[in-house]
Amino acid sequence: MKFKYKAIQKDGQVVQDEIEALNMKMALSALSARSLKPLSLKPVKKAAFGSALFKKKITLEDKVFLTRYLALMLRVGTDLFKAIDILIEDFDKPAVRSLLMEIRSNLEQGKPFYITFENHKRDFSPVFVNLIKAGEASGNLEEVFEQVSSSLEGQHELEQKIKSSLTYPIILMIASVLVLILMVSFSLPKVAKVFLSGGIEPPGFSKIVFSIGLFVGDHLTFILSFLVIGVVSILLFFLKTLVGKRLLYDMGLRVPVINRIIKQTSLQRFASTLSSLLRSGLSITEALDITAGSVGMPAIKDALHRINDEGIKKGLTVGEAFHREPIFPKVVSNLIAVSEKSGNIEKILNTLSEFYASEIGSAVKSLVSFIEPIMLLFIGLVIGTIALAVIIPVYQLSSSF
Repeated sequence: MKFKYKAIQKDGQVVQDEIEALNMKMALSALSARSLKPLSLKPVKKAAFGSALFKKKITLEDKVFLTRYLALMLRVGTDLFKAIDILIEDFDKPAVRSLLMEIRSNLEQGKPFYITFENHKRDFSPVFVNLIKAGEASGNLEEVFEQVSSSLEGQHELEQKIKSSLTYPIILMIASVLVLILMVSFSLPKVAKVFLSGGIEPPGFSKIVFSIGLFVGDHLTFILSFLVIGVVSILLFFLKTLVGKRLLYDMGLRVPVINRIIKQTSLQRFASTLSSLLRSGLSITEALDITAGSVGMPAIKDALHRINDEGIKKGLTVGEAFHREPIFPKVVSNLIAVSEKSGNIEKILNTLSEFYASEIGSAVKSLVSFIEPIMLLFIGLVIGTIALAVIIPVYQLSSSF
């Protein structure tokens, strides 16, 4: 639990901060170990359920900064305790400060460095934890932090590239939906009332469109509420449940362009993760097990488990085991087989990761160029249908004079 303290330093300066400890006695011991004379020590009350929902997560940018900074500090000879203390002073974000204070408290209690990250599984993946664990065990934390920082930066750049490519179609979709809602809920009902209240008998096609407009106008609040609840429920199902994620992958794999993006993203994660884990000193079997949990695509995940359990552990070479799995492109299997013989498999995997990162960018651009005309065509059809429903009775009315 957390304790808020006010204490006097050796130089007589009064400081206030928070400390993580199992109980008050351990908190006092930790303060004493820092040569602090406590003036007050109070447990920090847990946040209410509502506020916990809006608690800020540790973002990818936070992780990039943390790993880059720690790598730099260790490289110039700063000890880990001092580096953590400086970071605590620099960070204002509560989630990051809380993590750093927990790291410092655990280090003071003699616990391994990776333990804190392992306790925050929502923010730190098993890959991140195992890389830190391996670096701590081998005594080369500085190199591991640099490696993790580079990997996270690459991931961040890839995400930014995808987001920037999707920004325009998302804005176009939102604007299109707003225009449709305005037309169907406000403009169309007014036009419909003019014709129906004027005793004009519109043709059947126009009657159907006018009826839809009047219904939407009369029940707009209910329809919008239903749509919002429906969209949120669908997103939560597909993004937060295992069944939904699996179903989303299955549906995505049936769409040509999306299929390409899903597979290339999973292959990029596979190559990047396995390369990092092997460079940190993990064995190929350990690295494959951890990598399988991070690739995302179920087919590649299952293939990696088979490569590990039914191939390498039974005496096959890495190249032979990969050649047995058709989910991996021939170029990947062949490069792994060649690099295994030359002893630089992690370098080849890193090159593959960079190659697939550039391919994902191209695939996303192809997807955007595929989506945009479909959206514009759909909006044009809806607006054309509404315009036709209005023009036909007007034309009939004018031709009757």
